[in-house]
Amino acid sequence: MLAMLAHAAALAAAQAAASAPCPTPPAPLPAMLSGWRQSAPIAAAESTRGVSRAMLPIGTSVRATLHPLADLAFTVPPPQKASPPTTQGGLFAFAVTRPGRYRVALGTPAWVDVVAAGRTATAVAHGHGPACSGIRKIVDFDLRAGRYLLQVAGHEGPALTLMVTPTA
Repeated sequence: MLAMLAHAAALAAAQAAASAPCPTPPAPLPAMLSGWRQSAPIAAAESTRGVSRAMLPIGTSVRATLHPLADLAFTVPPPQKASPPTTQGGLFAFAVTRPGRYRVALGTPAWVDVVAAGRTATAVAHGHGPACSGIRKIVDFDLRAGRYLLQVAGHEGPALTLMVTPTA
């Protein structure tokens, strides 16, 4: 009974925090996410053939135009539950020059995979962005130096703000 009351109190506090108005101007973001508010437009590739034109800058967000899932040729297909056929997605490239933990931040929900040499990297953490930041989802990966493919699937609209940035 006590555990149920504690859970209910925690849920009520979380709902109150979620409905609190955002400050104007927005609060500063942590240094690793400071590039979130500087979006540049980019078109997602439909396959690896066009991915060189969809190169993501590290540390700066992009506003990506996506494609219908049926038009995409993924290197590693996303799980069916994460990619309903009526959703949107795309492929992007990015380069890691310094090994370490990298964060993929998304403005709205979608499935993401980081792919190298035909294999998906294992996500080491999942979460949400800071309150009022516009960052809805964060996924962290431990990456070596090299070139990577970012696959996005299961997005409900034709555009998505996203960013890849080192955590340190």
